[in-house]
Amino acid sequence: MSQDFSFAVHAADGAARKGEIITPRGTIRTPAFMPVGTAATVKAMFPQDVRATGADILLGNVYHLMLRPGAERVARLGGLHEFMRWPFPILTDSGGFQVMSLAKLRKLDESGVTFQSHIDGSRHHLSPERSMEIQHLLGSDIQMQFDECVRLPCSDEEAERAMRLSLRWAERSRKAFHEEKGRAVFGIVQGGANKALRVESARALSDMDFHGLAVGGLAVGEPQAVMLDMLDTTVPHLPQNKPRYLMGVGAPDDIVEAVARGIDMFDCVMPTRAGRHGLAYTRFGKINIKNSRHAEDARSLDPASICPAARDYSRAYLHHLVKAGEILGMMLLTQANVAYYQELMAGLRNAISEGRLIDFIAETRAQWADGEKASL
Repeated sequence: MSQDFSFAVHAADGAARKGEIITPRGTIRTPAFMPVGTAATVKAMFPQDVRATGADILLGNVYHLMLRPGAERVARLGGLHEFMRWPFPILTDSGGFQVMSLAKLRKLDESGVTFQSHIDGSRHHLSPERSMEIQHLLGSDIQMQFDECVRLPCSDEEAERAMRLSLRWAERSRKAFHEEKGRAVFGIVQGGANKALRVESARALSDMDFHGLAVGGLAVGEPQAVMLDMLDTTVPHLPQNKPRYLMGVGAPDDIVEAVARGIDMFDCVMPTRAGRHGLAYTRFGKINIKNSRHAEDARSLDPASICPAARDYSRAYLHHLVKAGEILGMMLLTQANVAYYQELMAGLRNAISEGRLIDFIAETRAQWADGEKASL
């Protein structure tokens, strides 16, 4: 195991945990939400503004970075942290999901995936070994195994085929991981919506000496009830002493439900994508700032927010910026959304420490409902 990477649980409330992941580049407070910096940038935000929202860690992506600007180039320029001016922890997704969802003319076999770039049609081969090599070149602090993610719904046969292939790829990824001080590698549980497959995957990965385990293949088209059922099935079979990461999740309501089930880490493009399209996430629920009812609304998104974008600008001004297509509107709404997600995570951590998570979730949901009702 790599030295100077550790995880400790400091408080629990039911299945929910409050803890810390320690890395040489900084401490990650859990439960944690990782803003998505897919191509070495959190879209529409300066790195220092991302940090000011309370983010401890960002996510980057192998698929996008290997295509542009290239992992070898990033390495020559000092690594991903130096390249994007983010000196704090970075987790890199292995690229498996993007290969399946974005690449053209892909061909999958035991060795990996051969595909054409969605950017220029150039041909590439991504294997467990190459994915780990790219993540090593990027210099990320937490690296993910290469896996195959199938969309739901799918047949049990398809889910089993992908799960077993992902387990074989997990063994190869673990072997190819460059053991360096402070670096970590996580395995990824697959199995579609089949409980037996999820349990088998979780148990097999738990025996492979990963530093943490992720639950993948959810939030890919299935109802929330299915996602939560898979978490209820899977989490009890994950190690208690290692961080648990639910990949690609998600909406605030999904996050609070998953935290209550023992998940420690999350990522999703939702807050940044919504911000670029005129939708704000607040403690009062979602606000569609494009709606004409905001055209003369002098209130801010949230006068009590610690985020200047949410606190100091009127809804009328934000409405004007969005309707005019001004870049500043995208920037302010993105910053407000990322800040709200971090405020939500801080609230969840405090509630776990105080043993009042159930009450906090109920109060949060009631405030969302009241706020969205008032917006109708």
